[in-house]
Amino acid sequence: MAPESEYWNPILETLDPERLRDLQLAKFKRIFAWAHERSRFHRRLYDAAGIGPDDIRTFEDIARVPKVEKSMMRGVQRKDPFPYGDALCVPLEEVSEFRQTSGTTGQPVYQADTWQDWEWWAECWAHILWAQGYRSSDRVFIPFGYNIFVAFWAGHYAAEKIGCEVVPGGVLDTQARILKIQELKATAMMATPTYVLGMAETAKTKMGIDPATLGIQKITCAGEPGAGIPATKQRMESAWNAKVYDHAGATEIGAWSYECRHQPGGMHVNEAFFLVEIEDMDTGEIIEEPGRRGKMVITALDRTAQPCIRFDSKDVIQWDAEPCSCGRTFALIKGGVLGRADDITKVKGVLLAPAAIEEVVRSISGLGDEYEVVVDKLGDVDRIKLKVEVAPGAEDRVREIEARLKDQLRVKTNLGYRIEFYDHGKLPRYEVKAKRFKDMRKKKEG
Repeated sequence: MAPESEYWNPILETLDPERLRDLQLAKFKRIFAWAHERSRFHRRLYDAAGIGPDDIRTFEDIARVPKVEKSMMRGVQRKDPFPYGDALCVPLEEVSEFRQTSGTTGQPVYQADTWQDWEWWAECWAHILWAQGYRSSDRVFIPFGYNIFVAFWAGHYAAEKIGCEVVPGGVLDTQARILKIQELKATAMMATPTYVLGMAETAKTKMGIDPATLGIQKITCAGEPGAGIPATKQRMESAWNAKVYDHAGATEIGAWSYECRHQPGGMHVNEAFFLVEIEDMDTGEIIEEPGRRGKMVITALDRTAQPCIRFDSKDVIQWDAEPCSCGRTFALIKGGVLGRADDITKVKGVLLAPAAIEEVVRSISGLGDEYEVVVDKLGDVDRIKLKVEVAPGAEDRVREIEARLKDQLRVKTNLGYRIEFYDHGKLPRYEVKAKRFKDMRKKKEG
């Protein structure tokens, strides 16, 4: 019997970098010409910039193509055909899948996909799951309330494509999901980091079940940066006695990045299907060298119904200088997604990334998994408050915990905080994307 391959698609995943770059250029030319010909929105955008398909000859020419932002897509939706607007490149009769963004950053954007696009989604996810060790022997539990945003829909179909047995836990509540995992001896699951920790908490505190005994071997996380934050990853892995893998994707983009079994301290870009550029947040310069942070501009190279071409994702990333030991030639982004450009805010003159607060909170023993950050103003002075929960059994250590918390926050964020302690279970719980950072200054300005 031949040894099992490390790769879902060995040809693509180990392609020589120069050949991979040639493939990306060829695919970019194709999707650009497709959108220019078929989308009134893209044609207007490109004509205004004075660029057409014949102008894309080299990789360097790609940077001349205008970027698209989510706010532009919201405006497009007001035009015909309903409900997608004039970025649609296929007749409505060919649209077979509707999804929309979660709405966490504003009015949801509607996303159309053909059946071919949906097969593309599943293939992208198959690369991810195979790289994380999913195999046909796995029974995959998906504790996800199947809804109109994409979340783990495509992960479900990709698991089936690999040959896994899939157990959908859509309408079950958290306790019923835990019991179903126990009953069926599931070996893997997919969820947001918040919900992975929330399920573990429910199992322990409400059901008397240690999640580490349930037999889950691997967990794929998405929707939040937590699986890329070492302290949060460690909490999840410890709670479930399982390997936790990060993944990044978005409704309007696709499943573009993933952590493999070798866990190189970052994520692979799914480069056979996506072109990722990193842009300096101040100058707009395209960053090629490793270790320099910028925001991601991304193109989905094969998505046809509603193309994603040079989309300004606002995700902050950086290239890794080292290749992964897995042998894939797909580029690595160091540390995964480091935050969002529109989440990074200035408080008391200091740039603050919310992920830095999460790293501190989750690294301190005696604190629960949930927390909340509130930024407001008193007159002209910024204030920042951190609400945290005391873990069961740590109630007599509050002063010690507070001192360590303030010290680490000062080191990691260069800011002082008002700390409020709450009994365990008093802060809000979330199943999908958590809303832990609240900037009340923006609401007042709005």
